[in-house]
Amino acid sequence: MKKTIVVLTGAGMSAESGINTFRDKDGLWEGHDVMEVASPLGWQSDPELVLEFYNQRRRELLKVGPNIGHRALVALEEKFNVCIVTQNVDDLHERAGSSEVIHLHGELLKSQSSSNAELVYPCQSDINLGDYCELGSQLRPAIVWFGESVPLLDEAIAQVIVADIVIIVGTSLQVYPAAGLSSFAEEHVPIYYLDPKPAINDALLQSPHLKVIENTAAQGLPILVEELMMSCR
Repeated sequence: MKKTIVVLTGAGMSAESGINTFRDKDGLWEGHDVMEVASPLGWQSDPELVLEFYNQRRRELLKVGPNIGHRALVALEEKFNVCIVTQNVDDLHERAGSSEVIHLHGELLKSQSSSNAELVYPCQSDINLGDYCELGSQLRPAIVWFGESVPLLDEAIAQVIVADIVIIVGTSLQVYPAAGLSSFAEEHVPIYYLDPKPAINDALLQSPHLKVIENTAAQGLPILVEELMMSCR
């Protein structure tokens, strides 16, 4: 019976594909206060600014592709049941070939009704003011903004609870609720944390089987995946 690996990924996972990590050192998102472009209040105040912010991100995403780190995770599926829980809003895990991906913070290549979050549509181009859902409401990015609930959080927790191995890559896990996910792993479960500048939070420190790998996703994941695959032979 295959073991289950849950992989928690963040911005660093896609950085080597050329995806901007959004948040600058001073806390701004590409020159914008985060609340201007990633909150319900920002949407209400200036929906055109918010739409253009995500339109630019979407255009950039469509110009890049998965990196070797994304592809390494796909190779794990030969020997393991793999579930990826990502904070990223890009589709690079899916394009690489990963079978099961949970997007905690939404998906850039989808739009949703501003009046009914359950009305979600594929979106490969810009969203403009005057683009409406079937109910006649303005379309918005299908992104979970600050102050909004994370609808797939319970599903992600359920996956971590049954994991035999947890891999954390490209995220400092400093922002809740994603920051607390690793604490749901059973005490005996090994946790591999890959980051060139690891920032270990309290939840991670409590794991007796934590292994820190100071490397990027593209450089470190192929090595770790090969080790895990070898352990199954």
